[in-house]
Amino acid sequence: MTMKRKVLAIGLLLAFVAGCATKQPAPVADRRSEPPPVMTLVEAPAADKPAEAVVKVHVVQKGETLIAVALQHGLDYRELAAWNNIENVNVIRVGQELRVSAPGAAVASSASESSGTVATPLLITPAPLASESQASVNSATMKVEPRAVKVPYSDKALAQLEAEARASLAVAVPSGALVPAAPSVLTTPSRADDEGIDWVWPAKGKVIAAYTEVSKGMDISGSLGLPVLAAASGKVVYSGTGLRGYGKLVIIKHNNTYLSAYAHNHSILVKEGQEVKKGQKIAEMGSTDTEQVKLHFEIRKQGKPVDPSKYLPAG
Repeated sequence: MTMKRKVLAIGLLLAFVAGCATKQPAPVADRRSEPPPVMTLVEAPAADKPAEAVVKVHVVQKGETLIAVALQHGLDYRELAAWNNIENVNVIRVGQELRVSAPGAAVASSASESSGTVATPLLITPAPLASESQASVNSATMKVEPRAVKVPYSDKALAQLEAEARASLAVAVPSGALVPAAPSVLTTPSRADDEGIDWVWPAKGKVIAAYTEVSKGMDISGSLGLPVLAAASGKVVYSGTGLRGYGKLVIIKHNNTYLSAYAHNHSILVKEGQEVKKGQKIAEMGSTDTEQVKLHFEIRKQGKPVDPSKYLPAG
């Protein structure tokens, strides 16, 4: 090779090397990312089932009246009529199904102790424990969805989830903003003390017939016109002669648990809806719908007859 050609070849080689040196390296994308966040799910116990509300229904039997059904279940017959859209309280038919629990009320038992009563369960779908949400992590290279990891149900796991939820709320809400209180665990409201009733004897006289499951109450003898007293304070829910075998009858509702009934009166001195006090004169003893002057007295607990002697003071 001549000297001229060598010089030319060297010049071309140097020019090629210089050109390569001025080029920028090819961009390299960083595909690394942080591990996807973990979303923990708590599995509810397998035995959990939707809650049920029970509607108690009474099937009318031959010879029953609305007043008798109400007394049997410890109710005010006017409430019973309203729950069942009955306009004429004197007209019900055999085989008619009467609702004997308040609309919207949940009854704990699934069957009634009273004859002719059936319980119809209504399925209630419980609300979700928490609203579902999806979180994602955005980066310059990819979008990562949260993974779900199931853990066995436990109070500790549930408490941890609640703590995480509160922490996320604290981060999401600006400083100074009002945050709604987290829903608390549903608790059953405490019932009023229905047992604390101060009873007195409804009449002065001798007990001539003790309580039996057949009689449903006790009989107290006396003279015509002897005062009949309210055995405890309450509200008169019935006053009249609409219940066969009871004559002139007064029924007082003392609370959500107890009723008392006063039968065979000669005259009635109170009206339906009237509030009465313990020991107040409500009637005069008589013999209506019976063969002798006496007071037939009943105490009913949630509609079921109980022995009055276990509630009245001794002596």
